[in-house]
Amino acid sequence: MDNNKIIIIGAKENNLKNISLDIDKHKFNVVTGVSGSGKSSLVFDCIYASAQSSFYETLSTYIVKNLPKINKPNVDNIYNLSPCVLIEQKKLGQNPRSTVGTYTEIFTYLRLLYSRIGYPIYDSSYFSFNTPKGACEKCGGLGFELKPDLNKLIDYNKSLNEGAIKHRTWKVNSRYFNIQKVSNLFDMDKKIKDYNDKELFDLLYKESTKISQTSFGVVQTFSHEGIITRIMKRQGDSRGLSINDYDRTFFVEDNCSECLGSRLNSKAREVKVNGKTLVELLNMELFDLYKFICEIKDEVAVEIINKMEKDIQNLINLGIGYLTLNRGINTLSNGESQKIKLAKSIDNSLNELIYIMDEPSTGFHARDVYKIINSIKNIVERGNTAIVVEHNRQVIENSDNIIDIGPKSGNEGGELIYNGTTKGIIKEPKSITGQYLNDKKKINFEHKKISKYYELNNISIHNINNLNIKIPLGILTCITGVSGSGKSSLIKYILDYDKKIVKVGKDNVGINSRSNVATYTNVFDIIRALFAKENNVDSGLFSFNSKGACENCGGNGYIKMDMHFLGDVKQECDVCHGKRYKNDVLKYKLNNKNISEILNMTIEEALIFFDNTEIKNKLQILKDVGLEYLRLGQTLDTLSGGEVQRVNMSKYLDKKGSIYVFD
Repeated sequence: MDNNKIIIIGAKENNLKNISLDIDKHKFNVVTGVSGSGKSSLVFDCIYASAQSSFYETLSTYIVKNLPKINKPNVDNIYNLSPCVLIEQKKLGQNPRSTVGTYTEIFTYLRLLYSRIGYPIYDSSYFSFNTPKGACEKCGGLGFELKPDLNKLIDYNKSLNEGAIKHRTWKVNSRYFNIQKVSNLFDMDKKIKDYNDKELFDLLYKESTKISQTSFGVVQTFSHEGIITRIMKRQGDSRGLSINDYDRTFFVEDNCSECLGSRLNSKAREVKVNGKTLVELLNMELFDLYKFICEIKDEVAVEIINKMEKDIQNLINLGIGYLTLNRGINTLSNGESQKIKLAKSIDNSLNELIYIMDEPSTGFHARDVYKIINSIKNIVERGNTAIVVEHNRQVIENSDNIIDIGPKSGNEGGELIYNGTTKGIIKEPKSITGQYLNDKKKINFEHKKISKYYELNNISIHNINNLNIKIPLGILTCITGVSGSGKSSLIKYILDYDKKIVKVGKDNVGINSRSNVATYTNVFDIIRALFAKENNVDSGLFSFNSKGACENCGGNGYIKMDMHFLGDVKQECDVCHGKRYKNDVLKYKLNNKNISEILNMTIEEALIFFDNTEIKNKLQILKDVGLEYLRLGQTLDTLSGGEVQRVNMSKYLDKKGSIYVFD
């Protein structure tokens, strides 16, 4: 057996058709193919999952039970795997306390630097905005203040009983609404505009107060606190709760009036190194910070300075030298996030690792793609293997080997079309990738006339200052620019400014095993109604999430067995045999098909089967975006990233007169 190759035998995960292949180790390997062809199934669901499962087997059960579960893939064997490093298409997080400096750990070394050679001398914890010693007393280390926009939060012309509070936590009959009611602090039928100062204070700013109530002989205790007081406490939660983003829609965000956005308290802000405060360094662009660090000459800090020089240089080499260490990671674009992840791997002294990357060129300007290529090549030169899922032509042409999966998507994909050098793929007639690389296929362009514009003036956000824009209406407009130029910031401003504009992206989709193509696009509601009308029964019978669900598997079609630290094992339900429904429900027919048979139809087949105009219109859009091979009952958690984005897109494209933003 050749130990210089990863040998995969019988990969059958998702749509992969029992493929076997070898992947060269210590090479730059690119996996190509159209969206939904099976690339992710091979790379992430087979190779990465196998490596993680094997790694887990070396750990104690105590450790493994606290790690994310990895299910063993549907593959006969994979040989010669090494530990894997995954660099995927995900933002770094939404925690408001995490910055470029904290994520890259450069801030940690800056804190050490200031505690060693700064004056006056303080312990390292005094320079952390995530500790009580270092955090700004006013904003708690967040760097900003949230000022309530009471007009967004309250309808002054309504009473509490009429739903004066617009925030969903305090909607009528909710838990917190009922606490307001039993507190006896408010006249629930009184218009908010008629509240006196004390009543308004109690409603918005009152500190937590215990309230006891006796009901049916039982004493219940509640805590009432003002709406703004409660929301502000949630904003200070370091866990980055998902509701925080919703809460912020009722506030205006502004720099902290005490620390001016630096996050640090007055003591930490006073200490200087070479005449500069830590705040000044945190707000420097990385280009300037690198020059400043290189000029520090102090024997006490040599190791600290050398480490920072390397880390900052890596970020600059990846084209993000314009960032500052104080930049919140929740404000970074996907491209910037991936570059930061990659930068952390560049100086890793370990070798014989497998680096798995998911379209690392995403979000990169053509000018910057060579930087990502050079970084991958450097990783390989240190004795590692790179396996990269990619669509970018520059990345593909600079790879050592291409593994092409296809030829098409879904059931028409999952085959190994080509495995070899870059030059050879253009001669493979079955490879769509090869045809584009050989310029035998090209994208057609149709130019349209511009008649109207969407205009916005005086836009200021992040690095954009007083920008005026005119976006043509009725055509496809691309917002371009190098990474960090302000594209994402501009889109964020537009979406916040105009709530009628629709953003389409993977983050809009709730991906789980209960949601499928039919349910997500709302086609299933219409289909269930047709079944109910045809058979004169309740439409709830035709929902596998409700009355019609198989009682044995709960409508999943399978039984999930929790194997604890070994991951979950799914077995087809032996009662419904994967059909998800009770037998009684399957007796009902629509044009001689039961509900399970219809969910098993492809979109192409369903377009022929149904004559309902609304169903046909929705399914036609799915076909138009290239998803005619998907089955109506295919769950969203089995789709690739490109397929999820197109399913999401189809949900909106049957509307007219809207502006859509695709990120």
